Amino acid sequence: MIDWLGFLVVLVAALVGACIVVATYSFGIRLLTLSGRTPIVSPAEFTDAITIVTPAEIKQAEKKAAKAAKKSPLSDRQKTAAFVGAIACFAVSGIAVLVGIYLIVPALHG
Repeated sequence: MIDWLGFLVVLVAALVGACIVVATYSFGIRLLTLSGRTPIVSPAEFTDAITIVTPAEIKQAEKKAAKAAKKSPLSDRQKTAAFVGAIACFAVSGIAVLVGIYLIVPALHG
C-alpha cells in the first residue's frame, strides 16, 4: 500500500527546499555582482569540448567585469551592504542544503 499523503509531503518539501536553495543562491550572486565583486570563473578546457575559451577571451571578460564594477551607481556603504547580503544568502543556501542532507541521511539507516 502506498502512503500518498506521505508521498505528497515529501514532494512538497523537496520542491520548497529546491526553490529556497536556487533562489537564495541566485539572489546572492546578484548581490555579489551589485557589490562590485563579480565572480569570474575561468572555464575548464576539455579536449572534446565544443567551445574552447581562449586566454584572450578570458582576459576580455575580466576587463569587462572590472569596468562594470567601476561604473556601479552604488555608494561604498551600499556596496558593503550588498556584499553582506550576498554572504547571508549563501549561508542560507548552504544551511538549506545541510538540513536536507540531515533529513535524508538518518532515513537511510532507519
